[in-house]
Amino acid sequence: MSYLGFATTSKRTLMNFSQIASKLRHKISNFSGELSKNLDKTCGRFIDECLYGILSSESVLLSEIGRSLTSRVSLKKIEERFCRQLAKENIHKCIHQTIAKLAAPKISEDTLLIMDQSDITKKYAQKMEYMARVRDGSEKDFGNGYNTINIIAATLESNSITPLYHGLYSSNAPDFMSENEQINNAINHISSHCKNKGIWVMDRGCDRGSIILPLLKNKRDFIIRLKTTRSLCYENKKVPAPELAQQCELEYSDMLTRISNGQEEHYRIQYGFMKVSIPERADVPLYLVVVKGYGINPVMLLTTRPMRKKKSVVYKIIMAYFKRWDVEETIRYLKQSYDFENIRVLTYARLKNMAALLLAAIYFTTTVLDAAHKLKILTGHVLHCAKRIFGIPDFKYYAISDGLSAIFKRCPPGIIIRNRPKKSGQYPMLFNTA
Repeated sequence: MSYLGFATTSKRTLMNFSQIASKLRHKISNFSGELSKNLDKTCGRFIDECLYGILSSESVLLSEIGRSLTSRVSLKKIEERFCRQLAKENIHKCIHQTIAKLAAPKISEDTLLIMDQSDITKKYAQKMEYMARVRDGSEKDFGNGYNTINIIAATLESNSITPLYHGLYSSNAPDFMSENEQINNAINHISSHCKNKGIWVMDRGCDRGSIILPLLKNKRDFIIRLKTTRSLCYENKKVPAPELAQQCELEYSDMLTRISNGQEEHYRIQYGFMKVSIPERADVPLYLVVVKGYGINPVMLLTTRPMRKKKSVVYKIIMAYFKRWDVEETIRYLKQSYDFENIRVLTYARLKNMAALLLAAIYFTTTVLDAAHKLKILTGHVLHCAKRIFGIPDFKYYAISDGLSAIFKRCPPGIIIRNRPKKSGQYPMLFNTA
C-alpha cells in the first residue's frame, strides 16, 4: 500500500508540474508573439523556440537550446535552421523596440535608468567576426571580444528591476562610428519611448562632454560620477572638481552598507552638495554632490536634480547612484545563469541578435513572470523548484531561472501525462504537445 501511495503522490506531483510548465510555455508563446509582430512567420516560430530554449537550458548555445525542444527532428537540422534565422539583420532591432515599448509605461519621472558598459571576452576564439580589443573586467586585462551596453530601470523603493537594453557592438565592425555614438543611440532609443522620463545614472566612463551635452540639450535628468580630471564652474571660475570636493561642506553623515561576495561591508559616509555648472554650458545650473568615506578619494556626483538643504534629498541622490550595483548584479546574472560569455555563433549579426534574445529571456524572467499578478502563484512554484541549499538569495532572479529550467526539464514539450481514462482508449492531455 505504501508503494502505491508513493506512486500516486509522485504521479500527482508530476501532473502538477506539467500544468505549471504548460502555463509557463503559454506565457512564453504570448510574449514571443509580441516580440515577433513585425517579423515573418518562420522568424516568429524561431523566436518562440529560442526563448523557450534559453530559459529551459539556461544557455545561449544553439546545441543546448535545440536539445531542450525534445523534437523528433535531428539536432543538426535544428541548429542549421536556427543559424539561418539568427542571421536576419532586423531581429535585434525588433526585440529592442518591443521591449522598450512594453516597459515604457513602467517608467516614471523618478525611475532610475541605470546604464553600464560591459564586455564578453573570447580568449580562444579565432573565427568570430569583427572581434576587437576589449578590457576584460573580471581579469583586469585586455583581450579579444565585444563590448555591450546594458540599461535597466529600477526604483529606490523596490528590489525589482526591468531590463531595457542589451546591445552588443564591436569597434572593428564596418558600421561602427564611435563609442559615444553607441551610448547616445542607446540613450535616445530608451528616452524616445519613455518621453524623456526617468533619471539617467552612469559611472565615470560617461563623464564626457559628448554624452553630458546631449543630455542637457534634450533636458534629460542625470546623475553621473565625475572623473578626477573634470573641471567645473563655481562662482564664475573654472575649478578642478577635486578641489571643489575638498571645499564642499559635508553637513550630513550616515552608514552605508554594501554586500560584496556574500559579505556585508559597512561605511561611515559624510556628504554635502554645492551649486555648479560645466564650462561648456555655464548657463545650466547643476549640483555637485560629494561623498567621503567610501574609498580613498571622495565620490563626486554631478546631477541635474535640484538640491536643497535637506538630508533626505541629498541622500536620495547618493542612493540612486549606488543603485548601480543592481546593474553589476544583472550583468553577472546574464553571464552566469545563461552562460553568455560562452556564446559561439560566428557572425556579427547573429551575435547581436542573440544578445537581444537574451535580453528578452531576462525581461520575461524579471518582468513578465514576476510582475504579472496572475503569475504570483506560478512564481512561488518556480522559486520552490530551485533547489538551493542556502535558500533564496537577495537577487531572487537566479533562483527563478533555476526553477524555470527545473520545471521545463522535468516536463519538456511533447510529454503527455496520462490519468486514469474516463472511457476506454481515451486519455486526457494536460497541455498541447504541438
